Parts: sequence; C-alpha cells; structure tokens
Amino acid sequence: MRIWFNGALCDADSAQLSVFDHGLTVGDGLFETLKTTDGRPFAMTRHLARLTSGARGLGLPEPDLDEIRRACAAVLDANPIPLGRLRITYTGGVSPLGSDRGTATPTLVVALAETARHADTTAAVTVPWTRNERGALAGLKSTSYAENVVALARAREQGATEALFANTVGALCEGTGSNVFVVLDGELHTPPLSSGCLPGITRALVVEWTGAKETDLPFDVLDRAEEIFLTSSLRDVQAVHTLDGRQLPGAPGPVTAKAMRIFDEHATADLDP
Repeated sequence: MRIWFNGALCDADSAQLSVFDHGLTVGDGLFETLKTTDGRPFAMTRHLARLTSGARGLGLPEPDLDEIRRACAAVLDANPIPLGRLRITYTGGVSPLGSDRGTATPTLVVALAETARHADTTAAVTVPWTRNERGALAGLKSTSYAENVVALARAREQGATEALFANTVGALCEGTGSNVFVVLDGELHTPPLSSGCLPGITRALVVEWTGAKETDLPFDVLDRAEEIFLTSSLRDVQAVHTLDGRQLPGAPGPVTAKAMRIFDEHATADLDP
C-alpha cells in the first residue's frame, strides 16, 4: 500500500510519524473519510470544505487544498481498488508533550483501504454516554475519537454496528460515525447541527435531496419512530432493523427505501455534488 505522507508518496510500512506528533500525543487533528469507486472519490469538494472549517474550529493552519487534491489523486492512482475508504488526516504536527502546540507545520497523511459495501439494514444500540453540544469539539471531525471507540465496542458486544448518543440536554444527537434520521407520522426528521452532531456530508445531501426536516428531538423518539436510518460516507443510507433489541418490521420501510433510492440516483449522476 502506498500512502501520501508530508509531501510525497511512500510505502505505508516505511512512513515515520514522530512520536511527538500532536495528533498522536493529544488527538490534536482532523480527518475526513471519503468513499471511492474505481478510483473516483465522492463529494471531494464538500469534504475539503469541512476539513477547512474544522481547521478553523480547532485553530490549525488552513490546509492546502490543492496539495490535498494532488495527494488524493496520487494515492488513488497508486492503489487501484474497486471500492475504497480514502482517509485524509491533518494534525497539529510535532509539538511539546502537552496541550501546547509547537511551531512545526501540520502533518498530512492520505491513505486508502479497500472496503466492502454495507448491508441495506443493520442493528444499533443506544449508549448512556452523551455528546457535549457546547464543547469545543462539537461538530468537528476530530481525531479525538476515543469515546467513539468505547461506544462502538459496546455496540459490537451486543451484535450491533452502531451506537447512538443523546446530548447533554437529552436530545437525540448522532452515532459514533454516522448521523441518524427518524420517520414520525410518515415524515422524515434528523437532529439539527445545534444538537452537537457532526455536519455529515451524506446527512446534508439527504436533507437537500429528500426535504428531511431538521428537528430538535428527544432521545426517546427512538422508541416510537416508525423507521430509523443512518447516514455516513461509507454507509450511504442504511436502515436500522433493530434498536436495543426492538425490531422495526419491514426495514427498510417505505420512507427509508425512497431516501435510499433518491440518494443512489443523485450520487450516481454526480460524483461531486
């Protein structure tokens, strides 16, 4: 596997990240994950815009988007695979052993891994931990992902692929790596960005293409939702057939199936919407 590391392609096993890199020592960094099909990334412009916005939110220097585009193209050309997970990682670079940043330039890594198409439906669970909708990292795709690791491990222990969080005021927020949509009285809803959820690329496209409403929702809305689905760059639109052991019969339901169809049609027609 060939990756892009700080300005050039190299073999993955020869890349040498400093043990003092702030992304390693304190999780001071951002990342983006893009789906690729036959070497073509999806929604690149939106992902790079979110990376730029995230850098501002985290206080990192603005990334060089031209370099990142070149890096992505080089990695995709060097590693031809049918369906891939392209990851852009951008960190605070070499810094002191603490929260203070150093003066070194940021670290940029672009890597690719082969992936498989997700199933149309999946199981999810809720977890007792909360998202802090008022925290400094709210809405940022930060590399500080340990709480997601813990929550996803809980989901895996229960035979699920995703864990769903409330925020600190008891409102529905998001999953560890996905946004969540619910159907109530036949209408499609998703939590607003003010809930603290990540401004997901697939989430935004589903809202635009389906007319889903952004609605403040109590966490227990999951107990009465007629349909539930998840969105992310690799899941696309994925129905939930079981939540905390509760079956949602017929998943994907009619609203979810329509959203899946609309997303697939639009995404196929335009790789950079």
